[in-house]
Amino acid sequence: MRFLVDAHLPPRLCGVLQAAGHEAVHTRQLPAYNATTDDVINAFSVAEHRVVITKDTDFFYSHLQRGEPWKLLLIRTGNIRTRDLTALVERHLPAIIAALQNNSLVELDPQSVQVVI
Repeated sequence: MRFLVDAHLPPRLCGVLQAAGHEAVHTRQLPAYNATTDDVINAFSVAEHRVVITKDTDFFYSHLQRGEPWKLLLIRTGNIRTRDLTALVERHLPAIIAALQNNSLVELDPQSVQVVI
């Protein structure tokens, strides 16, 4: 699966995804770096069939209203240390991947993976 990790999340998250055999880029790797606009992120996601991983609820609403980004993993943990976030994603990654296979909007909270749509 192909992922785009938003600026609000640590680049180290890409390493977790890549270690599991997925393709992942962080907004720091895009031409405008972390200043990349939501519209550009959405267009990139749609064009390359990438799942956007973010904490930003603006993407939640744009996905509901316009179907952009292509697919979305919304992280709902509040403030969390990088090592705790990466461990959470790593622990739930099989469930995240399974949920994203047939769904377009998935949420991850400290206890579970939830399919929204």
